[in-house]
Amino acid sequence: MASSRDYRVRTRPSLTLQTVPSPLERLRELGLELPEPPPALASYVPTRVVPIGGGRALVYVAGQVPLASRELKYTGRVPDQASVDDAKQSARLCALNLLAQVNAAAGLDKVEMVAQVIGWVACSDDFGEQPQIINAASDLLTDVLGDAGKHTRAAVGTNALPRGVTTEVAAVFVVRTE
Repeated sequence: MASSRDYRVRTRPSLTLQTVPSPLERLRELGLELPEPPPALASYVPTRVVPIGGGRALVYVAGQVPLASRELKYTGRVPDQASVDDAKQSARLCALNLLAQVNAAAGLDKVEMVAQVIGWVACSDDFGEQPQIINAASDLLTDVLGDAGKHTRAAVGTNALPRGVTTEVAAVFVVRTE
């Protein structure tokens, strides 16, 4: 005897694979272009790749300054010679140069995480908003790399930076090598 029940095959709803934009696509979405990695401005190398095993390496990126097209874009101490907004733009440009360096050394698509960022702000003795300024660099790294861009950090004030720049930012990245 046949049942009047309807025996339809239940299927799972189709799973849609969401493609995550690559870091270079994210840069374009943000209206940014990855510059050529700036050359060293003194006696050092811009990056050092240190294998750590397991198909991974650390990429140490030397302090990057607000250099674009081989020209320093932001100079002066905050807040007496440079505004907080200019200092944030300076830190953002430093972060863009960090990305250019790691892209040249290992490829942005190989970044597993940003382990640490250290940012310096040239400022007057009584200025205390260094974290807000270096946030501009941190935010750019996260905007471009997603969760992999989250990192530990130090934001330090100093009375002067090389060549009178407003900010300098260095970082350590973990990358895949296989």
